[in-house]
Amino acid sequence: MIAVMQTNMGEIEDSTVRPKVTDAKGILKQNRQFLDYFWDIAKPEREIRLKAIEDLIEHLKQSEKPDELKYSLKRLVDGLSHTRDDARSGYSVALAQLLSVFEEISLKSTLDSVKEKHNLQRAKKKFIRNAAFGNFFGVLALSQSTRLHKEPQVMLECVKLLQSLSQYREHLRDLPRKTMVDILSETPKEVFEEVLLSALQSDLTSALNTPEQLELLLVAMQKFPSVLKPKKLKKLLGAAAVITKENMPKLVEVLKMAARSVKKDNILPPVALDLLQASLREDNFEMFWNEAIIKGMLSEMPGPTHYLGFRLLGASLPLLSVPQLEFVLSGDVMRYYGQHMLSLAYRFKFAPEMEKYVSEFMQGCADADKQLAVVLGFTQLTNQGYPVVPSSWKVLEHMDLCALQQYVKWLMEAFCKPQLEKCLDFSTRRQKGNQESEVDDSCVARFRKWIVPRLSFIVENHQIKKEEGLVMKMARFIFFHAFFDVKKPTPEIPETVQALSVPIDQQTRYIYFISSSLLQGLNSMAVLGDSPEAEKLNSRRILGVKADGSMWIYCVVQYATTLLNQSKHVQCVQTLSPEQRQGWDSMLESVEALRKKAKKSSSPEHTAFQYLFLLVGIQMFKAPDESLELLNDLRTCVEKAQAKKSKKKKASKLDCNEEPHWVEVVVEILLSLLSQPSRLIRSVCKAVFSRICPHLTQEALSSILNVLDPNKDEDESGVMVTDEKEKKRKHKEEDKQDNEEDEEEEVRLNIVNIYTSKLNNFASNSATEEDGSDEEELDDAAMMKLDGSLASLFLEHKKKIQAKKDEKDRLRKEKVLVRDFKIKVLDMVEMFLNKQGSSALVLGMVEPLLSVIENGMSSETSQQEQDFLRKAADIFRNRLCRAKYYCRETDGREAELHEMLERLIGRAQKLTDSSVSPYYFSAALYVLKVLRGVVSEQDSLRLMGKMDVERVTTCFKNALTSFLTKRKSPLTGAMFIDLFSRFPVSQNNCIE
Repeated sequence: MIAVMQTNMGEIEDSTVRPKVTDAKGILKQNRQFLDYFWDIAKPEREIRLKAIEDLIEHLKQSEKPDELKYSLKRLVDGLSHTRDDARSGYSVALAQLLSVFEEISLKSTLDSVKEKHNLQRAKKKFIRNAAFGNFFGVLALSQSTRLHKEPQVMLECVKLLQSLSQYREHLRDLPRKTMVDILSETPKEVFEEVLLSALQSDLTSALNTPEQLELLLVAMQKFPSVLKPKKLKKLLGAAAVITKENMPKLVEVLKMAARSVKKDNILPPVALDLLQASLREDNFEMFWNEAIIKGMLSEMPGPTHYLGFRLLGASLPLLSVPQLEFVLSGDVMRYYGQHMLSLAYRFKFAPEMEKYVSEFMQGCADADKQLAVVLGFTQLTNQGYPVVPSSWKVLEHMDLCALQQYVKWLMEAFCKPQLEKCLDFSTRRQKGNQESEVDDSCVARFRKWIVPRLSFIVENHQIKKEEGLVMKMARFIFFHAFFDVKKPTPEIPETVQALSVPIDQQTRYIYFISSSLLQGLNSMAVLGDSPEAEKLNSRRILGVKADGSMWIYCVVQYATTLLNQSKHVQCVQTLSPEQRQGWDSMLESVEALRKKAKKSSSPEHTAFQYLFLLVGIQMFKAPDESLELLNDLRTCVEKAQAKKSKKKKASKLDCNEEPHWVEVVVEILLSLLSQPSRLIRSVCKAVFSRICPHLTQEALSSILNVLDPNKDEDESGVMVTDEKEKKRKHKEEDKQDNEEDEEEEVRLNIVNIYTSKLNNFASNSATEEDGSDEEELDDAAMMKLDGSLASLFLEHKKKIQAKKDEKDRLRKEKVLVRDFKIKVLDMVEMFLNKQGSSALVLGMVEPLLSVIENGMSSETSQQEQDFLRKAADIFRNRLCRAKYYCRETDGREAELHEMLERLIGRAQKLTDSSVSPYYFSAALYVLKVLRGVVSEQDSLRLMGKMDVERVTTCFKNALTSFLTKRKSPLTGAMFIDLFSRFPVSQNNCIE
């Protein structure tokens, strides 16, 4: 009961000061704890309120003091009009508990006290709102006391009081109506018939005038059907039923009033759902839906009435039969819903609310046929062939297995033979205003582009219950139609039996497979089923395998091999050469080896190869020439990863060292794959790299860092010479300007030469003429030749300018792609630091990352460059310098670390850019932390691990001196404060 009363009324206000409690007799002042109960009842914290109510009731039980009980009743009644919602609710719950426990308290006298204390006629205008709440919460407390049904007259007075409160709707909204409905729900039939029916006569007679009165009638009809019989309804309404053709205009107006009244609340008016239930009871559902919702609500402009129709559609799903579901899901309400979803004119989007309605229906419905009808209804709501609901619709997580199987079957059939005429297709206003609607083939392509991601979503979503056979069926289906065509049907390959009514567009068919995350879903899938074998594998957290231990990847490549061997029946879109086919067979052998190994071990590298093999194998159908070499490298890596360290291998160690380690080859493969613009490839590469992080070598890590900092203009210490780089950049810009000036000068000289040549020819010709004159001008033919020469000159110059622009644009695009690739590689660096932060390899990442940051600070300011720099700086600061786990393997590397520390501090002092210096100083503190290692608290002031205290002190002391003496120093006081706070010993040494 208490929990019910703690609902949020949405009107939380500022808390008032603690009230002063006075008692003339001085009895209550003797127990301060008793008075504190009422203060706690008004507090905002729900737990404190409930505890105070329980303590108050227990105190009154034990004390048995009439004065305290009387005071409690008065204090709680007074608090019903408190300015804060939490306080009102607390006092109301406390009063309900008090009346429930102490039955000697009269309900009649309590109601009279409420009316007297919160008299609406005597209340000032500014206190009307509080007085209205006082009356309402008083009635609510009486209703929640569970005693109201025992006193019909008091119940009648409560109902009348609630009716009078309806005029204060701007303050109370629909709270009185809800409370009246609750009272009716708990009223016995006899009390309703003898007491309340006559009191509610006017409301019931006027039921078709307002939403509140209509809902009161509908609740009474549902609660007391034997009282409100058709004959009684005939007297009240003039009709033996509510849902009639004659009543429909009034019902439509009531629904419109209800829709506008809840416009700001975004809820379904209860009267609408009650009317729908009444139409089902009276067997007039279709008439109600057509007349009231479609012709009534949807006839208005888009707004509250449309939203009422959408909400009623969602709320009605659990109440309807399969034919009724098909009726509403193929009608105009759904069509208007689809147009709303694609409209840009409205900020309010109904998709999350509708998804919640459908999700609740799916969770509570055990009928597979109903589930299938609802999912198909939303799937067939299409805009020029493309369904409105997203392909990754989480509603499917609650789908029954039987319904899911039927739905997958329908999706596959719809892919092969789309029957768009059965869909509820619509066009937006903009689409209608354009040219003719798209051709059928285009709509089919749009439909297919949605179906494949939907199938893939079912595979990859671990919350959807499915069987291994169904998963393999979907994987085979997608794989087949992505890469193969049917030449001749054969029962051995079920995918060839059902022909395509419209051929697949060759330009987009690969997108069907690669755009989905089917690969990722298969390789990260937990073992399906409830068998003991499945439970055992799941307990070991083995992913990507079936219940019998075989890999999903093996099933896929085995299926691909079967298709390749069926050349009479199927044709691969990409023809494979004998060498490429041999590479595929070699991959199959390697996968078979992994499959056998997976039964005995679940090592990370096996799972990594599992991802890569399938990814590269699928790529063979798209780019076989590029993938063949990768497949061979992968197979070699697998063999090396699985090889045992035998004596024979140790004997040939020298030879093996000449070849790269298997993890180095895998890293190179990952880097080559990351250069491709594919989210799937990026996702798979991340998964693979996370598995092989523990096996990474220095060479493998260096290949990653080289991508980030490929510039080789470095000094002997490995740090970029910024000044020299800046000089080169300036020289390059000057050379560019000189070249442009030279080209302009060349154009000017060419023009002068043309004019000079033409004039000389003209002069020589004029000298041979008898009547030569200085006033002779060029004739038309000469002028035409001169204009043609100039035109060709300028055309050639224009072509050169355009060629330069094209080259500049090409270089810009290449730069964007390179920077995007480096951002992806930064993800690998971040992952390694997260997973292997305590590895000694981390020390080799400090200076390369600093070089990336320093170069980024002095480079251009494009958005992509800024994103790259921001990401690199965040990784360096938070994943390296401030990481919880850091390198502790320093044996034999003390001298190297001290040299690195001195380089970092020295570089921090020499930088001209003060924004880079803090990163070098943070790196020095990280090296200092590595040298110190783990030291107990009692020894922290005396011991510094493997640190050469004198050498380190000298280094930082010189830096501090430089900071204090130089006028413009890149160092800051915050750096040394950080140093002294983290290493207190250094403070005394540096100051000395």
